[in-house]
Amino acid sequence: SSGSPASVPSPFIRPRCLAAAAPAGRAKLTHPGKAILAGGIAGGIEICITFPTEYVKTQLQLDEKANPPKYRGIGDCVKQTVQSHGIKGLYRGLSSLLYGSIPKSAVRFGVFEFLSNHAKDESGRLDSTKGLLCGLGAGVMEAVLVVCPMETVKVKFIHDQTSANPKYKGFFHGVREIIRAQGLKGTYQGLTATVLKQGSNQAIRFFVMTSLKNWYKGDNPNRAINPLVTGTFGAIAGAASVFGNTPLDVIKTRMQGLEAHKYKSTFDCAVKILRYEGLAAFYKGTVPRLGRVCLDVAIVFIIYEEVVKALNMVWKTE
Repeated sequence: SSGSPASVPSPFIRPRCLAAAAPAGRAKLTHPGKAILAGGIAGGIEICITFPTEYVKTQLQLDEKANPPKYRGIGDCVKQTVQSHGIKGLYRGLSSLLYGSIPKSAVRFGVFEFLSNHAKDESGRLDSTKGLLCGLGAGVMEAVLVVCPMETVKVKFIHDQTSANPKYKGFFHGVREIIRAQGLKGTYQGLTATVLKQGSNQAIRFFVMTSLKNWYKGDNPNRAINPLVTGTFGAIAGAASVFGNTPLDVIKTRMQGLEAHKYKSTFDCAVKILRYEGLAAFYKGTVPRLGRVCLDVAIVFIIYEEVVKALNMVWKTE
């Protein structure tokens, strides 16, 4: 009869609420040390693939309406750069970004895994809201420790190339000149905008990524995710972050350019852009940024997940 104990369904096959009770259903945690190593490797490979789009984005954002624009669009920017400096011109400033990209990704994933390991429930599942908060923490830490000084140097490098007599001969020479002329704070221009940008960036990306992963895995927290699926989720997370915070990216770029002295603060920069160039100026460079960021986030998450899988085979932490 339906009342007999034999006919009562097992609690372990009911959706979500009790599935976690099965010992085999606990998700494996990623050791922060593995996350730091995997994140650094992923960041280095990704930036070598996507740097030209970052270069074009920065050039278009610095091409202010206040002066006659130098470029008519993305294609024209690429054409003029290649005509003047050859294909390698599209890689101007790569060294400064590469030196920063490896520690940036290492800090981001290391901090995220450290925070999320403490935020996961007993089944090892991270809910979307906690994913957002862990992403915010990771973004703020990478902004302060790596991104702000790295981005300031990169923007100054790219901007320097547009002058008649470029003064920076290379990465270390440029850093030395910036610190000699402006002190260490010269590499921390636009810190507020950078913290806002990176914090919101990673909060949005990890929120979307956590939500999509939870949806895909359903009741099985250890369900393997195909690299193509990881890449698709990463591209969606990247696109969401672009539409969410491109205005902050434009303000940050202006605050770090060679004409940053025109602005008293991050807020003053925003007010002046709005007053003199209109609302559309906050979305300058969106198309090249969208292309780069979707590719960037997809590549980083794919490489990160695959490197973690490889490390799990040789580095036992459980």
